[in-house]
Amino acid sequence: MTLWLSAGMIFTFAAIAVILLKWGNMKVIGVTPVHTLTFIAILFTSGLDVGLIMFPLTEFAGYANVAESPEYGFANPLAIEFGFWAFLIWGFYFLTCFYFAIIEPRVQFFEIPLVKLINNVVIIGTCAFTAYLLLANLPWYLPQLGDGETVVPAFYAIVLAAIAMAVYSSSKLKYVRILSVGSSLLFIGLISVMWVRAFVIGQGSPEDFFGTAGLLSEYFTNIHQFILPINDYHEFYLFWWFAWSIMIGQFTARFVSGIRTWQLLIAMLVIPSIAIGVWFTVLYQYHHEGLEVMALTNIAMISVGVLMVINSLDSLIRLYTDNLGLTAERFGRVNYLLFNFVAMVGLTMLFKLEFLQIQWVGALVIALYFACFAYILVKERNTVFGLNSSPKENILDFHRIEEVDAA
Repeated sequence: MTLWLSAGMIFTFAAIAVILLKWGNMKVIGVTPVHTLTFIAILFTSGLDVGLIMFPLTEFAGYANVAESPEYGFANPLAIEFGFWAFLIWGFYFLTCFYFAIIEPRVQFFEIPLVKLINNVVIIGTCAFTAYLLLANLPWYLPQLGDGETVVPAFYAIVLAAIAMAVYSSSKLKYVRILSVGSSLLFIGLISVMWVRAFVIGQGSPEDFFGTAGLLSEYFTNIHQFILPINDYHEFYLFWWFAWSIMIGQFTARFVSGIRTWQLLIAMLVIPSIAIGVWFTVLYQYHHEGLEVMALTNIAMISVGVLMVINSLDSLIRLYTDNLGLTAERFGRVNYLLFNFVAMVGLTMLFKLEFLQIQWVGALVIALYFACFAYILVKERNTVFGLNSSPKENILDFHRIEEVDAA
């Protein structure tokens, strides 16, 4: 598995380099272009899940324990955490977003029946894994509802409610957009409140924030360390990111609104990484100073985390139901809601029972990467390397939207 993952990583970054060299100045336009800030909000909230909120406070200590894990000794825990979540690995999303906006409309690889089936199995499985992560981590964040280790009925109720809300939200695209922007604003609010507690009210000062944030520089001076898996836990993260990559690219590609390829890369790597870097810096201050997360703050973190789960799930449910023609318009709203709710709950329980592993899903996605590349080389090489613009129909629609906005 390590060799397979390493091959996937090397291929991904090589493909990004080729895209930048050949199409770096091309305008990228999706089928449903939106304003760039809306696109970034959709990208950020769709491309992350509850792990962003829940994992860091549980992981800093492990990254600091170099006696048991010497492989982490090249950087501080904050830089390690950032490397597992930010910057370089968002290149996965850039690659797939560019592919689905520019290349896929011409080659139609993901319309091949077997590929389409595998892709949607990946999407559905990753949806369920997202809900499972919420279920698995709630005991640690809400010990007041249990013993801090056991999953109790209340936690199942929270997860079921999140799945139900996501399924409902996915039934209309406007709900997905509204939820993306809303959850982004709430996340910014959560960061602000916890920042004040850590660097104004608590023992820290605003100057300490910049000192702590400076620790992130060790990520960039050691960025090469994150290209290949560091250990089994890093492998888990990388397979997880691969599992997400095709479906997030497929979903977000429709919303790109005429920015150039190099600008798209910056938007997808830098802007989400700034938000993640600020959030992790605040959390690291809590960890380093031993600050207790107050009850109201804890509830706010859980609320934002649940909202991120809803936001991720509704995007992905919308994607696979569109791909498979299982839309609310076709089957009716009630049937649509019931089918997707039952499917998500059932698969979430399979992850709970450890019948499924996210590493398997990520490995399958890497296989799709290689298969797509081989298909292009064999059948569509001239088509792809002759590309010099976004699909004409997308360009025409984009200009119509510009005219409406100008009027």
